[in-house]
Amino acid sequence: MRPKAVIIGPPGSGKSTIGAALAGRLGVTLRDTDADIERAAGKPIGEIFIDDGEERFRELERAAVAEALAGHEGVVALGGGAVLAAETQDLLAGHTVIYLRVGLSEAIKRVGLASARPLLVLNPRSQMRKLLEERLPIYERLGGVHVDTDGREPADIVEEVVKALEGEA
Repeated sequence: MRPKAVIIGPPGSGKSTIGAALAGRLGVTLRDTDADIERAAGKPIGEIFIDDGEERFRELERAAVAEALAGHEGVVALGGGAVLAAETQDLLAGHTVIYLRVGLSEAIKRVGLASARPLLVLNPRSQMRKLLEERLPIYERLGGVHVDTDGREPADIVEEVVKALEGEA
């Protein structure tokens, strides 16, 4: 049992939106590891960061990703920072990984400057730039399929992903 596709990318790249649309198109379900973490913790991610700290969040995240990759046959959307864990990078080997690329300006527009995202609280634009610089090489390396999302409609992005998946079949 393995996912048909695993979606990675930074905040604002459209992982949840594209993941849901892709799952619908493929006739499977979406498993969003951020939602799994919130369910497991019984509270929103922002509260996990505040109450328990980022280390605890990352621990829950690694467990959620491992479980989803091992036990879900549909589409899996990972949280933006999930790829930072070496064990998650190892687990992604052999999976069909779709990297949704987004530029800084577009990501800021989508996420918003008044974001409730814990890692973007202080100076969202500066934090997002730093986050992208840190993570882009990892996304680039792990993504077997790279899809640009800037200025595109979800349906067009999903169509490109489906074509890429058919090419891999």
